[in-house]
Amino acid sequence: MLTTEQLEQEKDLDVPSGPQCPLSAGRRKNLEFEPLSTTALILEDRPANLPAKSVEETQRHKMEYEEMVAGAKRRELKEAQRKKRQMKERHRQEDSISNAMVIWNTEILPHWDTMKGTRRVRELWWQGLPPSVRGRVWSLAIGNELNITPELYEIFLSRAKEKWRSYSETSSVNDNESDGGASLADRESSLDLIKLDISRTFPTLFIFQKGGPYHDLLHSVLGAYTCYRPDIGYVQGMSFIAAVLILNLEEAEAFITFANLLNKPCQMAFFRVDHDLMLKYFAAFEIFFEENLPRLFGHFQDNNLTPDLYLIDWIFTLYSKSLPLDVACRVWDVFCRDGEESLFRTGLGILRLYEDVLLQMDFIHIAQFLTRLPEDLQSHTLFNAMASTHMISRNRRWAQVFSALMKDGNKESDKNSSPALRS
Repeated sequence: MLTTEQLEQEKDLDVPSGPQCPLSAGRRKNLEFEPLSTTALILEDRPANLPAKSVEETQRHKMEYEEMVAGAKRRELKEAQRKKRQMKERHRQEDSISNAMVIWNTEILPHWDTMKGTRRVRELWWQGLPPSVRGRVWSLAIGNELNITPELYEIFLSRAKEKWRSYSETSSVNDNESDGGASLADRESSLDLIKLDISRTFPTLFIFQKGGPYHDLLHSVLGAYTCYRPDIGYVQGMSFIAAVLILNLEEAEAFITFANLLNKPCQMAFFRVDHDLMLKYFAAFEIFFEENLPRLFGHFQDNNLTPDLYLIDWIFTLYSKSLPLDVACRVWDVFCRDGEESLFRTGLGILRLYEDVLLQMDFIHIAQFLTRLPEDLQSHTLFNAMASTHMISRNRRWAQVFSALMKDGNKESDKNSSPALRS
């Protein structure tokens, strides 16, 4: 059996692997040129043991071949035009990014507090942040309500490194020992999960896996966080959020932004697995889902496909696992501008974008599709779908709808816990 290498060598040398056909030269003797591909075989004479072509058939084959060649030329021209448009669009985008970078650096960032809420800045924000200022804008928009300093990060990183050393050196520690509400078993589990999850974080980039340039950095940020918030520890999905921040910020700033981001109400509800709060978020999402996409909403209902089956993964990783990285960064841009509402608007945008496809699918195929979205998804198509998604229900915005659901839940809770009902 020939190996792949041998086959490639034969192909490169143009040596046929089977017996050569002695009729080949004879069939081509009447041609005025050497055929450049198998397409031209239609012009050749038939073998001597078969009836010869008629003049009409020969003429027809010649016309068919000319049409094939013309078709190939048309395809080549179309491809060349496509590449030219692509290049033109790339240059336009580069110019746009360059111009936007100047505006952000000279007009917006130096006057952040007064400029961030203006209509002009919000429109620029929606169009996508220039990569060179993205991390800085994210950091400013997320803020630092926790007042974490780089020095504090170093303290928790030192604690994490000490724990890693002690866990690797000995296992004879009291299993009942606690640290800020987390048992030793929980902390060891968190550290093991960090190692496992890092290996699965953006695997196609090969930069966060062991031996990659950002492996230790990601390990440090996540380890420091488990020491900073032992009550939460490490939760699967955090590695994707930390990785995106590391790609855009320096180490200490990435940790500060990471900790503050996870402290936001929506992220805290999901990472603490607060079922009651998560159900409120799902209920609010379904209100806007039904109003924006009634047909698809009904289809999901018919197939018993509930929001938790796809939203949890999207929210846990802020779409960085499900979307192409460049598209996910655009989603993060708007998340930093609009807060948690944008996360659910993004979800509705995805459903709108693929509505026709999803309407043809059953439960299993929908769940699989939404878990792994098409890799060729473009940011402009998603954002067009998001722009067509209205986040107003009965004259109430997302925050008002969610607040009303929270109040209804509190009333129901008070009702169930009243002494009269208990008696």
